[in-house]
Amino acid sequence: MPYILNTPDDEQTMLKAIGAESIDELFSTIPAEARLPRALNIPAAMEEIELTQHVGALGRKNQAAGDHVCFLGGGAYDHFIPTVVDAVSSRSEFYTAYTPYQAEASQGSLQAFYEYQTLICQITGMDVANASLYEGGSAVAEAVLMAINVTDRKGNVVVPESLHPEYRQVLATYLANLGVQLVTIPTPGGYLDPAELKKAVGPETAAVVVQHPNFFGHLEEVEELVRITRAAGALYVASFDPISAGVIKRPGQYDADIAVAEGQCLGTPLGYGGPYLGIMACRNEYVRKIPGRLVGQTTDRNGKRCWTLTLQTREQHIRRDKATSNICTNQGLFALRAAVYLTALGPQGLKETAELCLQKAHYLADQLATIPGVSLKFNRPFFKEFAVKLPGDVPVMLKQLQTKGYFAGLHAGRWYPGLADTLTVAVTEKRTKAEMDGLVKAIKELVGK
Repeated sequence: MPYILNTPDDEQTMLKAIGAESIDELFSTIPAEARLPRALNIPAAMEEIELTQHVGALGRKNQAAGDHVCFLGGGAYDHFIPTVVDAVSSRSEFYTAYTPYQAEASQGSLQAFYEYQTLICQITGMDVANASLYEGGSAVAEAVLMAINVTDRKGNVVVPESLHPEYRQVLATYLANLGVQLVTIPTPGGYLDPAELKKAVGPETAAVVVQHPNFFGHLEEVEELVRITRAAGALYVASFDPISAGVIKRPGQYDADIAVAEGQCLGTPLGYGGPYLGIMACRNEYVRKIPGRLVGQTTDRNGKRCWTLTLQTREQHIRRDKATSNICTNQGLFALRAAVYLTALGPQGLKETAELCLQKAHYLADQLATIPGVSLKFNRPFFKEFAVKLPGDVPVMLKQLQTKGYFAGLHAGRWYPGLADTLTVAVTEKRTKAEMDGLVKAIKELVGK
């Protein structure tokens, strides 16, 4: 890991160019209470070979999903990734590509984005998709800002507790200084009751955001929720699992206005929280308000097929007051991975993947429910994720299961104080019957102690 440090002479040269006499003067504008009141505790210098070994040892302390049988979920899943995804995306012309500021000179990148947009329109059932966003949480927030621009309503935005709690945190941050109230509807049954939504929306509601399948893996009553949202004149934002499009209705099929998703499940491995991929698609009538960029297909002066940036709504491209996006370098590499993944699977492959997730999740849920003291937390239809009630201290049990080789799931009490006894478990097509039976056996042994 070679690096070049700044010498004292380098520092003096830079300070002179800046017009400061010393490092202390350079940082004098930083308030004293914001400064570290002591020197950094940096160990003595190491030789390069020692430093390399030290950093390697630190890295080996990480525990990757592949080191355990993984039932983690909550927006990031251990799905199978066909080898062709890595083979294509690791090509240097894609792997090192940056935002194409002179876009039309980057025909390969533009074609890849165009193919991605087309595939996203197909799995969402929507009219138009942008050339990707950062990840699922900020995609929800961007969709809400878009809805506020479309409806010109700045009263409130309505979300249920069954929307991913971290998505809600991101959304709250985006809305904090806009004067728009974030209304959160309790979901004690693990889903959004349409009657409660009807009481919450009104003439000042800009958007309703519903996750389907939701954070607990449950299916929401989306058709009725859309009807209620429309009656209030608000836009319906659907946050969905792209894999679920293989077996349940796509957002466009139940009349959503904007569809967003975390695209990690489409060919990107688990990576300590990211970087991942934000998906967004919408109705054609809202295309002028969509954030990010749209790639279009056309023909050049010689009649050959080519691609161009049809819409780009960053401040860098249009007048600042007209901009609807702060999206900078988009997640192009991850959009490419998603496009290759979806192309490799095809419609039938996506359907089979979704069916395997559905069947295996229900098998594991049924087996866990046979353990004395263990039961499903909610009585709701679910896709590949479900909530299970455990006796005892759930965080302690998770640590014990980890020593047995299982990432057994997520402790729901981390976000929901009332669900301290609840574990959310995700099951993908990768999990085998032996792995699921092994988890059941391990939990049974812990519960029986």
